[in-house]
Amino acid sequence: TGATITLKQRKKFISTINCIDNLLALNNHNLMVQIDKIEKGKADLKIKWSDGEESKFNYLWLRDNCPTAHDKDSRHRMFNILNVSKDIFVKNFEINNSGALQVQWSEGDHTSYYDINWLRKNCYTIKNKEEYVSPYDLWDKNLKSKFDSICIEYDEILNSDESLIKWLELLHHKGIAIVKNAPIEKKSAFPLLNRISHVRETFFKTPFEVINIPKPNNSAYTAHALKNHMDLPWFELPPGYQFLHCLINSANGGDSSAVDGFAVAEYLKNNENDIFKTLVKVPLKFRDMDYTQESHRGFHAPAISLTKDGDFHDIRFSVATMGVLDCHPDIMEDVYKAHHRFGNLLHDDSFQIKFRLEPGDIYSFNNRRVLHGRTEFDPNSGHRHLQGYYMDRDEIIGRLNYLKK
Repeated sequence: TGATITLKQRKKFISTINCIDNLLALNNHNLMVQIDKIEKGKADLKIKWSDGEESKFNYLWLRDNCPTAHDKDSRHRMFNILNVSKDIFVKNFEINNSGALQVQWSEGDHTSYYDINWLRKNCYTIKNKEEYVSPYDLWDKNLKSKFDSICIEYDEILNSDESLIKWLELLHHKGIAIVKNAPIEKKSAFPLLNRISHVRETFFKTPFEVINIPKPNNSAYTAHALKNHMDLPWFELPPGYQFLHCLINSANGGDSSAVDGFAVAEYLKNNENDIFKTLVKVPLKFRDMDYTQESHRGFHAPAISLTKDGDFHDIRFSVATMGVLDCHPDIMEDVYKAHHRFGNLLHDDSFQIKFRLEPGDIYSFNNRRVLHGRTEFDPNSGHRHLQGYYMDRDEIIGRLNYLKK
């Protein structure tokens, strides 16, 4: 209107407009539930919903999650909760004419507007009462009889988002998939992997060559049998997924194996809990002494690690690169017995599957769940050449979530 306003009033006005803009951008206001009652407590607002659920929203949490706290383009939080006192509280609140919860704060001359749908969706009171459901579909030897269920055509993934989603779901839920009929030229897996994201580079380079070579710096580069193992367990964060692209496989032997480490861990949890607890609790030592490298890497981590929900996160196992253990002497016997039992189950025919890779197959799997191995092969009987690629687990899950939305 041309009226003169102070800088403080201007900032408050702009803040309010931005808050409303962000609110409208995030929600469509088609409420699934309504708020029946709000009570102001010492440290939180207590909300009773129309379906009988109850929520507590801590004042610091509410202030930190004001819609104006985030930049509406980058969606990064711009507000610094450290700039308010720990004693901040709600002065006044109401459900306004737009159906939003309007909160006036005790400091900062600020008012927040919360969409009811957003509050319900992000209610941590209700979330913490929900029963956790694991996304993992555990498997054992019986997967071999349903092997076609984990196979998917290269061309389909390359040309269809629906097939890409199917591949990513196999990788996320079962931890394993075989891509069929890929090209067999060197580096020809890149177009497929680029459908997901960028690869994880290591000192092995990308792709790394899985062939029999003289004076190898890794047992994979021999014709020897390989026990079921995780790649790079001596990294602080080993690659999340691995892709082994078969170019040639004409040698006698060299059949592949796979075992669901999560399924073995679940068996121990349910049947041999003392061993399970040792594998979860005691860090093992992994070490790499690659003679071609100027850095030697080592890391301590338990054989089985869990998520915040108590689900399985990582399986870390490799006979070849386990270092000289330095556990406390009082538990060394228990640690070795647990390691011995775990390792034998990881190679038990009731859990593992065995199969032969054909040229054009891309054996893709969760490196921190599905342990892989191979039988010995005769390099004089033919040639065996795989090219390997790594990718972080975040890229698989992030791409899957994006495509499904």
